[in-house]
Amino acid sequence: MNWMKYRLIYFLISAAVIGAGIFAYLKWGLPLGVDFKGGAIIEYQLGKDFSTEEAVKKIENLSIEVHSIQKAGENTYLIRTNTLSPDNRENISTTLTALTGEPAQEVRFENVGPSIGPDLIKKTIYAIAIAASAILLWVAFQFKSFKFGVSAVLAMLHDSLALLGVYDRIRETRKKVGGSMTEMANMAVSQTMVRSLNNSFTIIFMLVALILLGGTSIKWFAIALLVGTISGTYSSPFVAVPLLVTWDEILNKIKRR
Repeated sequence: MNWMKYRLIYFLISAAVIGAGIFAYLKWGLPLGVDFKGGAIIEYQLGKDFSTEEAVKKIENLSIEVHSIQKAGENTYLIRTNTLSPDNRENISTTLTALTGEPAQEVRFENVGPSIGPDLIKKTIYAIAIAASAILLWVAFQFKSFKFGVSAVLAMLHDSLALLGVYDRIRETRKKVGGSMTEMANMAVSQTMVRSLNNSFTIIFMLVALILLGGTSIKWFAIALLVGTISGTYSSPFVAVPLLVTWDEILNKIKRR
């Protein structure tokens, strides 16, 4: 199948997704949680369950920023907010009591500082840059072309292992069969597609089960993993390889001039 025939469509899909992400960031920003800004963690024991959405609305009406309300056990809830004064702490307890009709028993209270400070963020950025550079150089060395390395990094790092499988098929095809980069890319994508889908669907089914059956505390973490898995499955054959083919075509055009 001529997968590379539709690479403009692949690029448009990627551009649309990236554009939507940039728009969402500019419109709504990136709210930072307790781990980044610090705040308060309160654990309550109540006589019965309540609607967390309704609780968030009522507490935020008191001018208290609520980061999350999670069920931690049987009628036990963990509330993360901005730093609380004694009055606001009492107001939350009063709100929960009114919401459930039974006294809210405070089990634990902590005012915590940010666990992810500027220094840790800076080190994380350095680590990502070093890892990306190492992947770029290793892939470029293994496949004897700097284009392979750059395309791999541009396709994101989370699916690099699957990407190496595609690149390996391109290299083997070039050795045994030869042909243009487009022809080799089409063959490599076709040869690795079924294996990649089988691996990805195994992970996707597990993550969907976690989202549907797991607790509230891991729901959004599982959703983030699901989005990353789907993105990684798509970007290996439909972003990295088309980038490589397009780059090769541009270089060939420049050489012919």
